[in-house]
Amino acid sequence: MSEETAGRSPRSPRSLREAWVALAGLSAVFLFEMLDNSVLNVALPTIGRELHASTTALQWATGAYAVVFGGLMLAFGAVADRFGRRRIMLVGLLLLGVASSATAFVSTVEQLIAVRVVLGVAAAMTTPGAMALAFRLFDDDGLRVRATTLITTVGLVGLAIGPTVGGFVLAFAPWQALLLVNVPIAVLAIIGVRFGVAADTAADLHRDPVDVAGAVLVAAAIVPALVAPTLFVDEGAGSWAPWAATTVAVVGAVLFVLRERSARHPLLDLALVAHPLVSSGLAFKAAAGLATAGLGYLVTLQLQLDRGWTPGLAAVGMLPQVVVLVAGGAFVGPLVRRAGLDRAARLGAAAVVLGLAVYGLLSRFGYGWIAIALVLVAAGMRVVGVVAGVNVLRGLPKDRTTIGAALVDTATEVTSGAGIAVTGTVLAALFTGTVATPDWTAQQTAEFRGAVTIAGLALTAVAAALVGWGIARARRAADDRVAAPAAEAVPEPV
Repeated sequence: MSEETAGRSPRSPRSLREAWVALAGLSAVFLFEMLDNSVLNVALPTIGRELHASTTALQWATGAYAVVFGGLMLAFGAVADRFGRRRIMLVGLLLLGVASSATAFVSTVEQLIAVRVVLGVAAAMTTPGAMALAFRLFDDDGLRVRATTLITTVGLVGLAIGPTVGGFVLAFAPWQALLLVNVPIAVLAIIGVRFGVAADTAADLHRDPVDVAGAVLVAAAIVPALVAPTLFVDEGAGSWAPWAATTVAVVGAVLFVLRERSARHPLLDLALVAHPLVSSGLAFKAAAGLATAGLGYLVTLQLQLDRGWTPGLAAVGMLPQVVVLVAGGAFVGPLVRRAGLDRAARLGAAAVVLGLAVYGLLSRFGYGWIAIALVLVAAGMRVVGVVAGVNVLRGLPKDRTTIGAALVDTATEVTSGAGIAVTGTVLAALFTGTVATPDWTAQQTAEFRGAVTIAGLALTAVAAALVGWGIARARRAADDRVAAPAAEAVPEPV
């Protein structure tokens, strides 16, 4: 069978069981994304000793992957919609396997960073495509939600067990073994996608030329946007470097928008992004990304530095979030069936804002309030992560699904960085001295608690603004459906 066929699409599976081969392969893709960084973080001290790496070099060993991944997602999403989603997915998985195998020969930190860069390219080619292919497998929205929930649950399990598995492996194996585990995962994914996912039909792809200039400009905007949060945290708001990176990101974003508005064949059609169903889903996803990253950063510091918990006990303190993220998938489907896709997305986004508000206002009064905030944000993020993503793809034409999935992931990546930047900047501005210094004075303790409150409320305000915008756009989408002919269950995007 050729990669692109002009005939009719094969019959859509009527259950998840019918598509188990494809779902196993696509789940493996998300497992790689979530497991990779979590197991690597555990090994950083060992890597630093064995490769004689500086702190900055170790940061780039993890950061290079995220920056390349975030910077290239939209470009590869456009390429996949043009040349074939399954084709780009398989090439990316092959690259993933080869790059992971090269870890066995790494002997310097520079070589490790190079491997991580290639893995970031592979992730940009595969992760958005996994969501797009899962959406394309089914015609029924209920099955799409269940499939996406299954795939993301597998990934979240990898995120949850990654540190534990990594620590266990390091007890008897070299650190390279942690990245070599990607090889069998890539093989599983290749088998599942190759034999479980049908080739793209010509009708599901487009023939527009790839907007190379747009791809360069969007990378020029996203890469410094992802680097800036780390600079704000490491060097502080008083340094010129984070502000320079932010300025470059803003200029790149403006130039990208101008390019897309004038290009005959834009990389990202801004009219599609403005579609109410798409823009509301992106707003909800952005709020969830902001909340999850910002809250995780604050709680980790608060439990260890303010409350004096050990790292192990602090990890236990984060368990409410982990449990909800992993087990909460069982409740997404029933919620969608009871409330509908649109209302479920709004409820999830509202839970995210409520969780941030609880944390900002009440976290200083005891761990119980911190746990409640973690549960609310995790529950909201679990619902939004599935439902809002499906809604974005529902609002796009069939030949733009991969770049739509890439847009969802990019929004999450950028706002996650923004969440860390907000919290880090507030702490740097209000806390006197070095936050990691032991034995704080009473004044430093008061400053830290005040900074936590202000940072929590700042995250709440930004997330609330995003959710409010998303709700307004969702209502516009509902009004459009009511105005459409009765025979159309979902209006075609314009």
